[in-house]
Amino acid sequence: MSKISLKQAAAWCGGTVEEKYADIEFLGANNDTRTLQPGQLFLALQGARDGHDFIPAAMEKGAAAVLCTHSVGDYPAIIVKDVRLALGDIARGERERIGMKVVGVTGSVGKSTTKEMIAAVLEKTYRTAKTPVNHNNDIGMPMAILGMPADTEVAVLEMGMNHFREMAYLSSIGKPDIAVIVNIGTAHIEYLGSQTGIRQAKMEIVEGMPENGTLLLNGDDRMLRDLDQIPGQRIVYFGADEGCAVRCREIVNAVDGLRFRVTYGDESFSVIMNLEGRHFVSDAMAAVAVGLEMGVPEERIRQGLRSFRNLAGRQETLRAYGYTLIKDCYNAGPESMEAALKVLGEKQGRKIAVLGDMLELGDRAAAEHYRIGRIAAERVDFVLAYGDCADRVIGGCITGGMPDSRAQAFKDQQALSCELQRIARPGDVILFKGSHSMHMERVLDAFMKYEKDLNGGDPV
Repeated sequence: MSKISLKQAAAWCGGTVEEKYADIEFLGANNDTRTLQPGQLFLALQGARDGHDFIPAAMEKGAAAVLCTHSVGDYPAIIVKDVRLALGDIARGERERIGMKVVGVTGSVGKSTTKEMIAAVLEKTYRTAKTPVNHNNDIGMPMAILGMPADTEVAVLEMGMNHFREMAYLSSIGKPDIAVIVNIGTAHIEYLGSQTGIRQAKMEIVEGMPENGTLLLNGDDRMLRDLDQIPGQRIVYFGADEGCAVRCREIVNAVDGLRFRVTYGDESFSVIMNLEGRHFVSDAMAAVAVGLEMGVPEERIRQGLRSFRNLAGRQETLRAYGYTLIKDCYNAGPESMEAALKVLGEKQGRKIAVLGDMLELGDRAAAEHYRIGRIAAERVDFVLAYGDCADRVIGGCITGGMPDSRAQAFKDQQALSCELQRIARPGDVILFKGSHSMHMERVLDAFMKYEKDLNGGDPV
């Protein structure tokens, strides 16, 4: 990462700094004293608590300086009107100083996985940096930019939002040369009103793009297929549809991995990935499309995708005590829940779905949870649902033909854990999935502890 002087940062964000501190330099930024590294700029943000209260602790841990709205002691500081907006301005200045190419990635489902796949493809040819896990908002993304090496050639930025104009703000900071929209689903529909509203909010990503940028769209998503004219931007579609410029064919979801063939123009090549589930193909095709746009040779695209491993907690398969455990607890929406149940349904053995609520669905919550229950009834043997909408999931299961003895709703995680421990037996395949704040990983952890105690030690 680059050293940035307080004088330079203040110029970028319109802040003020005392002359005696003007030449002090910082490396990266952080708003959490628990993870703060020596030499970083501490961000005194207003959250559940006022970040200014933590300035002395931050300086004791070795912070180089503080970004704040008012002085708290005689510390090196940049004084600004709004810390959040100033952080964005500083990150924008650093992005322009580095001069890297930027790939912006957004979508309702799978944007983190897609970001990781794109980085895996690009790093075979370019010095590539990417946003870390959970750094896709107006605080995390700017901090990620400030943490990128000075010699970065390409940055892959995940951009998330749940309200209008948030994407436009992120785009104004990242200024993507290439923007990828993976899909338009129903995540955050509570705040955006409809899928049309979600699309409108996602499309704000073009606002920070340069003239003649490239917009890569999933051609298999009906909400993206009618966007043929975006002023100043070139549109390239990827997907399985025959109208896509970068097209996938011959998709095989085999035991030894996911296989498909890519065609573009008169060229064609095959891809093999160590993943299960056809739903990953659209994410991989986005990575292929970015690689081709950036001039990455076919063989390096193949290598990048073959070596790709998904992030922890995202359809992570564990084998322990005779069970196959699918940990998919990072987040959940109707589309990803349906995809996860499809993967579970294709497994051998008894199938148990341990499902937490899908959040931020607004008025659609009841209907979507009921629909997921109907889908689960077709694909799995047992459903244990947890949360405020658990009864709706179970209602869908029973309507779908699942015996009520195999479909149960819980308001208490401990009771759910006890029931799982009672019904599970070696050879079962168990999926743990729900929105992040439902903490379904705790049910998995309790199950592992129970099995450890039962078996007298860790799995071999």
